[in-house]
Amino acid sequence: MIRKFKEEDTTKVMAIWTKGNFEAHSFIDKDYWLLNYNKVKDEYLKKSETYVYTENNDIKGFISILNNEYIGALFIKNEYRRSGIGRKLINFVKNKYDKLTLNVYEKNINAILFYTKLGFMNQKIQIDDKTNEKEYVMEWRKEDT
Repeated sequence: MIRKFKEEDTTKVMAIWTKGNFEAHSFIDKDYWLLNYNKVKDEYLKKSETYVYTENNDIKGFISILNNEYIGALFIKNEYRRSGIGRKLINFVKNKYDKLTLNVYEKNINAILFYTKLGFMNQKIQIDDKTNEKEYVMEWRKEDT
């Protein structure tokens, strides 16, 4: 089931966020994510529209949207990846928004393939000034599908 994030979900969502970043972005020092932890927890989650995927009261993944179009986070617990949860979360927000954008690191090949498969197209390549890593700016529009 997909439902809106509740404040009491914060600890579980942040655990998924932290572990997910460590696993998906091994090319970025873990300290970067740890230094951003409180900002994400205290600011980002309050500003974003976040939805969690749950089964049996267990949060298995989440997606966050900023400014009615930007996917700032999509994380699934490792043991549930490739089980369709990410696709369900993306399709859920596709039904709510006409346009979605995101940034994904060039070295995160699995994520790029995932988003491409779901109709996202690369718009440009840029350097993330916080990590100095190349990233793709990808976009999906309702009329493109």
